[in-house]
Amino acid sequence: MAESTIVVAGGGLAAAKTAEALRAEGFDGAIVLVGAETEVPYERPALSKGYLKGDDARDSVEVHPRQWYADNAVDLRPGSPVAAIDAAAHEIGTAGGDRFRYDTLVLATGSRARRLDLPRADPAGLHHLRDLADSDRLRAALRPGARVVVVGGGWIGLETAAAAVAAGAQVTVVEVAELPLVRVLGPEIAQVFADLHRANGVDLRCGRQVREVVADAAGGGRNTVHVDDGTALPADVVVVGIGAQPNVDAAVAAGLDVDNGVLVDEHLRSSHPDVLAVGDIAHAWHPALGRRIRVEHWANALNQPVVAARTALGIDASYDRPPYFYTDQYDLGMEFTGWFDPSQPYEVVVRGDLAAREFVAFWLVEDRVAAAMNVNVWDVTEHLTRLVRAAATPEPAHLADPDVSLADLG
Repeated sequence: MAESTIVVAGGGLAAAKTAEALRAEGFDGAIVLVGAETEVPYERPALSKGYLKGDDARDSVEVHPRQWYADNAVDLRPGSPVAAIDAAAHEIGTAGGDRFRYDTLVLATGSRARRLDLPRADPAGLHHLRDLADSDRLRAALRPGARVVVVGGGWIGLETAAAAVAAGAQVTVVEVAELPLVRVLGPEIAQVFADLHRANGVDLRCGRQVREVVADAAGGGRNTVHVDDGTALPADVVVVGIGAQPNVDAAVAAGLDVDNGVLVDEHLRSSHPDVLAVGDIAHAWHPALGRRIRVEHWANALNQPVVAARTALGIDASYDRPPYFYTDQYDLGMEFTGWFDPSQPYEVVVRGDLAAREFVAFWLVEDRVAAAMNVNVWDVTEHLTRLVRAAATPEPAHLADPDVSLADLG
């Protein structure tokens, strides 16, 4: 395929890993990587974890050093977001006016932070967390004694709250649901995270909604956050962490099938055979789950590109890995493997001590292990992944019994 050109649209982990996988699979044609980011492609998890806290150096988040792209003949075009796709002509256009013809296009355009309509807020004190510049700006604002209000109790919101506490700030989290993370973990395990943050001094206000954010007359980036119970929260820093939405505008305009992301099959091929999608924007058919899922986690961006590269090169491959993600908050480290819908019937089984935050939780759907989480218990992910992949049906009593080896369950 030396005459072929593969264009990768995106500037993050999924895009860089797609280029890497293409070369690893022996593709020796042209690779053009166009992305909105002005930086060398980097990984995002540290932006709300170690990098935000100042523990991780800037170059530690890079997927590859800049020289790697030259060494591997990848035409890296940062600051060049894809603006238009002509699938019939096999051509893309960038916001800067460049045009590139492709034989295969891989969309890895990621997602952007959801925003609230806050016309009365002082933007100098308003923060979102999606890129390096956002993390740099927020880190500078997290000072000892700063009054920080985090809107949203999802993963980004809670990790940001933990970083703010570590910086010595006074932190309030406003979450519309009855518990943080309840929509992804269910109430039993979501309560663990609520207790964790309250134990570390966070004023966690659940079942509450922000009505508006109003700039203080004194200026200086200070705002007052008005909550639907009539509370007014003074804030030096307001962080809006209410989720992300996939960057699919160009895909929609090109006529690709889009519904909560670009619809792709298990080979990551879209409704046009020469256009693939990976990472945050891929609403992919998952053969093991028998349904489509779209996962905005690091592991998808890391692992889907190998399948996309093989599909692009005509090698049979499908993506069937269980979703995986992790978090670090205060003294809690967690890994989660699998997928389940907390709005549907399930049973949760715990091995260990919830109160001490040292346990493994299993979510059973129709008696099968659909997902598992290890909290401050390490070197068990291989066993948990095996149980999830096999949709295993062990006795719940055995799952809960620490004297029964995880390796023996099945």
